[in-house]
Amino acid sequence: MTALKERLYKLYQENEVKVDIAFFLGGFFFDLFTLSDIDNLFGIGQQVAYLLILGTVLYWDFLATQGLVQIPKRFEKAWDYRQLLVHFLFGSLLSIYSLFFIKSASMFSSIIFIVLLLAVMVANELQRIRKGDISIKIALFVICIFSFFSMTVPVLLGFVGVVPFLLSILLTVLVMYGIFLLLKSRTTDLNYLKKRLLAPSGAIVALFLIFYFLGWIPPVPLSIQSIGVYHGVEKSEGQYILSYETPQWKFWHHGDQDFTAEPGDTIYIFAQIFSPARFSDSVILHWYYLDPRAGWQTTDKIPMSIAGGRKTGYRGFSSKQNYSEGRWRVSVETTDGREIGRIYFKVSKVTEANPNRMFYKDVF
Repeated sequence: MTALKERLYKLYQENEVKVDIAFFLGGFFFDLFTLSDIDNLFGIGQQVAYLLILGTVLYWDFLATQGLVQIPKRFEKAWDYRQLLVHFLFGSLLSIYSLFFIKSASMFSSIIFIVLLLAVMVANELQRIRKGDISIKIALFVICIFSFFSMTVPVLLGFVGVVPFLLSILLTVLVMYGIFLLLKSRTTDLNYLKKRLLAPSGAIVALFLIFYFLGWIPPVPLSIQSIGVYHGVEKSEGQYILSYETPQWKFWHHGDQDFTAEPGDTIYIFAQIFSPARFSDSVILHWYYLDPRAGWQTTDKIPMSIAGGRKTGYRGFSSKQNYSEGRWRVSVETTDGREIGRIYFKVSKVTEANPNRMFYKDVF
C-alpha cells in the first residue's frame, strides 16, 4: 500500500498542472450538471459543507505556515494533497455562484461584475495563485462566503434590496471576524494576521459595497426567463395568450420588436420572472424613450408584484397606449434599481388599419 501511495504521489508531482486542471474542471462540470434551484436545501447544505471544509483547511494552513502547529506524521501525506482539495472546492463553489449570478444578470448592467467573477475562476487555475500567499486564498474564501449569503439571505427574507445585501455583508464580516479571533488566540504576530486576513477580507467587502452601489451586482435570486413585446395579452384558464405579427422565421425576435402601430394599438410588455418559493416582492417595468436630442428618457415606471414557487417563473405584463414613434426600451428592475433584464424595440406608426392583418399566438 505504501509503494502504491509513493507511485501516486510521484505521478501527481510529475503531472501537477494537468491533475489540478482536471480537479477544477471536475468541480465545475459536477456542479453544472447537478445545479439545483437556488432554494434547494440539499444544494444549500452542500455549499455549507464545502465552506466549512475550506475554512477548516485554511485555518490549519494559516497556522502551519507560521510554524504554530506541527502536522502529525500520519497525516503528512494527506496534508500534501490539501491544495488539490482546496482547488476542487474553490472551483466547485465559484462555478455554482458564477452560474447563479449569470442567470440573474442583465449583461447590460452587470457585465463588469460577471467578467471579474469569471476572471477569478480563471485565476484560480494559475499556479502562482494556487501556491501563492495565504492572503490570496483568504480573498477567494471571502468571495465565496459573501456569494453564499447574498443568495441565501434574500431567499430566507423573501425579497431583494438594500436590507438583504447589507445583512449579507454583515454576516460575511462576522464570519471573517470570528476566524480572526480564533487565529488571534493562537498567534503572537498580530501584524501578520491583520495583513494576511483582515486586509484581503476588508478589500473584498469594500469592493462588493462599491459594486452594489454602482448597480453591478445581479439581483440574485431573481432571473428573467423570458421577455417580449406584443400587440395583445389575454389571460384564459390560467394561461397567457400573446399576440404578435412578427413572422416565426425571425426566431431571434421576442414578439414584435419591430412594432407596427395601427390606430388604437396598445403595446404590451410580457415578462416571465423566476423567484424561489415563498418569495414575495415587486419589480419595476421601467419604460424609456430615445429622444433624438436628449437621449434615453424615462416615460413610465410601472410596479409589478411577483410571487415565487412557479418553476417556469411568475408571469406578468405592462401596457402602454400613449407612445411616440421611434426607439424604446423597457428594463425590468428591482425596487433598489438593479436591472434583471431589458428589451429594445422600435415603434413605426401607420395611419390606416390593415384589413388583412394576421397575428400569431404564443401561450405561456
